[in-house]
Amino acid sequence: MQLIDISPLLSEKTAVWPGDIPLKRQLLCEIKNGDNIDLSSLTSTVHIGAHADAPHHYHRDGVTIDSVSLEPYIGPCFVHTVRDTALITPKDCALPLAQGAKRILFHTGTFPNPEQFNQNFCAFSPEAIALMGESGVILIGIDTPSVDPFDSKTLPAHQQLYKYNIRNIEGLTLSHVMDGHYELIALPLALKGFDASPVRAILRRD
Repeated sequence: MQLIDISPLLSEKTAVWPGDIPLKRQLLCEIKNGDNIDLSSLTSTVHIGAHADAPHHYHRDGVTIDSVSLEPYIGPCFVHTVRDTALITPKDCALPLAQGAKRILFHTGTFPNPEQFNQNFCAFSPEAIALMGESGVILIGIDTPSVDPFDSKTLPAHQQLYKYNIRNIEGLTLSHVMDGHYELIALPLALKGFDASPVRAILRRD
């Protein structure tokens, strides 16, 4: 059984959305200083690294992350590479949909350095989300910070996620993964009332 980690390393160097709260670790106790344990506290945006948005993040009637079903975050998935596009369109979804995929992870290569935020990453057209929703897709993932373009204010792709009840994972690392079928395991934390949660996303394959 092969396990493939598709989560970026999180540290104080991890880039976050401009204006968001970066990760900070505070050491309360340290063995090297004579304490009997190491003990840390953590401050961070919940939209850091590989993370799952809750519908409440982008729709006032959406549920928070502690209330989402876990089913979309574990099960068969298809990793699919798209190249040379600013927006993923319906035609870019054709191959995984033809494979019957209900969870699709899109490798774009447009956010290559988790420690350096670039604004020109690839995102989804609302038409692509709608097509996947009509085809029964229950989760999409992407290797960028958002399913919408950086400068979007109306968030049309996110709104299509809400319309079709599709869960999303953003911030994955997929450059080391071959396209094809896998099992996805990427469970969010049960953070009461929160709009997102970091995930430790892995792929499993025989």
